[in-house]
Amino acid sequence: EARVMMFFGKYKGTYTKVGYSWVHPFINTKKLSLRARNLDAEPIKVNDKTGNPIMIGLVLVWKLKDTYKAMFEIDSQTMAQSGTAQQIGTSVSNVMLAFENFVKTQSDAALRQVAGLYAYDNNESGKAELTLRDSADEINKQLEEKLDERLSMAGIEVVEARINYLAYAPEIAAVMLRRQQADAIISAREKIVEGAVSMVKMAL
Repeated sequence: EARVMMFFGKYKGTYTKVGYSWVHPFINTKKLSLRARNLDAEPIKVNDKTGNPIMIGLVLVWKLKDTYKAMFEIDSQTMAQSGTAQQIGTSVSNVMLAFENFVKTQSDAALRQVAGLYAYDNNESGKAELTLRDSADEINKQLEEKLDERLSMAGIEVVEARINYLAYAPEIAAVMLRRQQADAIISAREKIVEGAVSMVKMAL
């Protein structure tokens, strides 16, 4: 647990101690949790590179790294309870709720940005490119980089980020399923023809 100390409204530093400690009466403190936290974001609907609507979700593990940035670089007071005037006060749960709301908003924005750069899958055979379905490691790496850029300003460290849900949106899922079935039938027929031709060549 870390404490952010303020002397007449001015930042004086952070400290982590165990045992008895004496606090100056003119110093105001707020407790912050430095433990890792998990965000399992609900899938959101976005358009991929080709314009197809898809549902995509992520799992994010994050924690506070710089308590000064966390308290003074973002407006955590107004983020604590969106749409209400409730104050966060000094309660650890209320303060951390503000950061959770900030992380959720920035995570959605980063996920939309990354998802819009790539297609769901490769529709053109023979053309090698990164896709959301087949290039999970590369996509997750870029997602972590985008999140780190957005959350570093608040003193938040991204421990791990990865896509945990990926599917076509319901309105086009049936059409895309038929297309995948058609591709599988074509590939199977090509394999049969290739085998027949090779047997003829062997006979000749």
